[in-house]
Amino acid sequence: MTQLLFTYDFPPIGGGIARMMGELARRYPPGSLVVSTGACAVDCEVDASFRNQIDRITVPSRRLRTLQGLLAWSRRAGALARSVDPEFVWCGNLKPAGYPARWVRQRVGTPYGIFLYGTDLLLLQDRLRRSALKRSAARTLIGSAAVLVAISRWTRELCLAVLYEIGFRQGEIDVRVVPLGTDPDHFRPGIDPSEVRARYGLDEGRWLLTVARLVAHKGIDTVIHVLAALRDDYPSLRYAIVGSGTMQDELERLARRLGVSHRVRFLTDVPDADLPALYNNAAIYLGVSRPAELMMEGFGISLSEASSCGIPVVGGSSGGIPDAVRENETGLLVDARRVEPVVDAVRALLDNPALARRLGAGGRQAVESFYNWNRVTADVRQIGGELGERRDGGQRRGKP
Repeated sequence: MTQLLFTYDFPPIGGGIARMMGELARRYPPGSLVVSTGACAVDCEVDASFRNQIDRITVPSRRLRTLQGLLAWSRRAGALARSVDPEFVWCGNLKPAGYPARWVRQRVGTPYGIFLYGTDLLLLQDRLRRSALKRSAARTLIGSAAVLVAISRWTRELCLAVLYEIGFRQGEIDVRVVPLGTDPDHFRPGIDPSEVRARYGLDEGRWLLTVARLVAHKGIDTVIHVLAALRDDYPSLRYAIVGSGTMQDELERLARRLGVSHRVRFLTDVPDADLPALYNNAAIYLGVSRPAELMMEGFGISLSEASSCGIPVVGGSSGGIPDAVRENETGLLVDARRVEPVVDAVRALLDNPALARRLGAGGRQAVESFYNWNRVTADVRQIGGELGERRDGGQRRGKP
C-alpha cells in the first residue's frame, strides 16, 4: 500500500526535519511512498537519489505558507490522492502541511497523521494564548488527524498539554512517540579525520564538538565557558562548532572575552559528507541544550550521530534529549542551565578514558539496535498501515 507525505521541509533544504523527511523517502520500499513538497530554488538533482517519487508543485517551498501556496498545494494534493489512492497521509509538520492533508481527508477520505517536534508546540502554545483564530485553526487541523506522532516523551507530554488547552479531552486524540535516529552506515567509528583536520585548521589536541545552529537554546555559550574553566588543567583542549546562525558574532565575542578564542573554531557551510570524520576527530560531543526563547531540543539527532561514531556524549537533561541519551550507557545527562555540571561531566570523561570508551561503545550499540532511520521508518510505516486499515471500516475504498 502507498502512503503520502506532505512536507514543507525536504532536501536540499537543511535542518533536522528535512533530514528526517529525506530519510523516510529513502527508506520506504520503492513505490510505497509519494512525497509532495515545494519547488527547489535550484535544479533539484537530489530527487534522483530517492527510491520513491518526489512530486514538487510549481510553488517554491518558501511560498507554501502563503494563501496562494496553500491553495495550489491542496489542489495538487487532492489530485495525487485520487491518482495514488493512498492508505494514509503523513504531514511533516502541523502547518502548513496539515492544510493539504485536511483537504484530502475531506474530499477523498484518507486519514492523516502529523509529526510534532517540540519547539513547534511551544511556539503554537504561545500563539494560541494570543489569537482565537489560530486556536480555532489548530483545533481544526489537529481534531481531523487520526494520530499525532511526537519524537520524544517530552514532546508527547507538551502535546498533551496543548491539546488540553484547546479543549480536547484526555485520550480523545491518539498521540504516539517515535524517537529518532541516524544512519549507522554513514556515521561510523574508525574514519580517519586527518584530511578534515587539515582542511578546517583543526590543530593537534583534544577536541570538544557541537553540531548545531548558532541559536540561544543550543547551549554553545555554555561550552565556551566550560572550555575557559578547563583551559589550565587541559592545555590541549579545543572546541569545534559546526553550524551557522544569528548568534555567531556574539559567541565569537564571548570566546575573545574569556580568552579562549584561539582554542575555538567556527566551521560554517560544512557538507554532510565531512561530518563523520569531524565526529571521529572529537574526544567528546556536547549537546547541552536548555530552554530559551520558546525554544527547546525535541530530541537531538546530532547526539545520535556522535554516538553512532562511537563518541561519548554529554547532553542536557531537559526537553527530549533524555530520549536520545541513555544516562551512563551512551553518555551523561546534565543540568545545562548551569556551567558547573557540564564542567564536571567533561572533566570526568577527560580523566577517565575507560568511561569514555564504554559510553562511546554503548552509543554505537544503541544506534545499531534502536536509534537508526530503518527502525524509525518501520515504526512510521506500521502506524500508517494500522490506521489506514481502519478507513471505511477496514475496507479499502471501492473494494469489497
